[in-house]
Amino acid sequence: MTQRHAVVAGAGIGGLTAAVALSRRGWRVTVLERAAELSAAGAGIVLAPNGLRALEAIGAPAADWAGEAAVADLGIRRPDGRWLNRGDSAALTARYGCAPLAVHRPALAEALAGALPAGTVRFGAAVTEVAGTGTAQPLVRTAEGDLPADLVLAADGIHSALRRRHFPGHPGLRHSGEAAWRTVVPGTGLPGLAVAETWGRGERFGVVPLADGQVYVYGTALAPEGRAYADHRAELLRRFGTWHDPIPALLDRIDPAKVLHHDLYDLAAPLPRFHEGRLAWLGDAAHAMTPNLGQGGCQAIEDAVVLARLVGDGAAHSDVPAALAAYTRARHRRTNAIALRARRAGRAVQLTHPVAAAARDLLVRVTPVRVARRALDDLFTGVTFA
Repeated sequence: MTQRHAVVAGAGIGGLTAAVALSRRGWRVTVLERAAELSAAGAGIVLAPNGLRALEAIGAPAADWAGEAAVADLGIRRPDGRWLNRGDSAALTARYGCAPLAVHRPALAEALAGALPAGTVRFGAAVTEVAGTGTAQPLVRTAEGDLPADLVLAADGIHSALRRRHFPGHPGLRHSGEAAWRTVVPGTGLPGLAVAETWGRGERFGVVPLADGQVYVYGTALAPEGRAYADHRAELLRRFGTWHDPIPALLDRIDPAKVLHHDLYDLAAPLPRFHEGRLAWLGDAAHAMTPNLGQGGCQAIEDAVVLARLVGDGAAHSDVPAALAAYTRARHRRTNAIALRARRAGRAVQLTHPVAAAARDLLVRVTPVRVARRALDDLFTGVTFA
């Protein structure tokens, strides 16, 4: 039988996961990435149990490339260092079969790209249009020419050009009111770090030890859209330099040239669907969400694995438009509910009034860890990947 061809627009985590999943089902896959190479820049990503199970389902378990190191203690703190709540990875392993794994995002991208046949990823190839999405073989248009495909995946990120083109009436992105700084610093000499997010008033700081010994750090703050800073390290020191240890020591290790600074967005409204004929959207292109639940990357991985399962083997003659309609049914409600939940969770961190912030902290402190953990059940166990 003729091997079917899938074209993926975008070599981010979702696009690369989809490429691996489809390739292992016998599809011929081409990934078109506008950048000249896989970026060596980037911060950390926490692979929650749902993301880890999805990768394992396509034969790409994190243990093959990231080792077995999982997060240890984790919780929420106040700027003075007091823990509002605190858990441990052993309890998560007992409940979900594995604990979250924090890795350097470029390492994950390199591992996924390395699992693909040579030549699968084409760099410097931006997709400008997908024509004939309802035909047997849509044409993916780039500056280098047209590429016919049996299936096209729009994994072109939060600012997805394909989303704007095919949903012209959609309101697009909504600014969350916050900006974020992200970077990775050396972890040498700082043993025993816990995964922690510290909540101030309208500000927060996160510390996430990575499997490779580095430390992913991030800060967020209320800020108008487009606000620029001349010196990101100085701004972080101004905001967080007096907060509890080890935050000052981590700030001292920051390389200003490696700090990523972004406004935080999500979609102002859900897309009406995640497919159009033989074209499907996944990850941030489909359901951009704020990072408050740490599920953006994991949901992109879930999208990719579920979609590959539904479209079937590359040598089969399944009905691709029908399979993509099933993909929308499988993913639309779940991902948009998680995006809404992430938006609501972010509002708690944005509180600036001292009384409101104190009430928030008290609520977090008195909520039993087991109750908070149960709230994660639908996130971590809500999908079957077989």
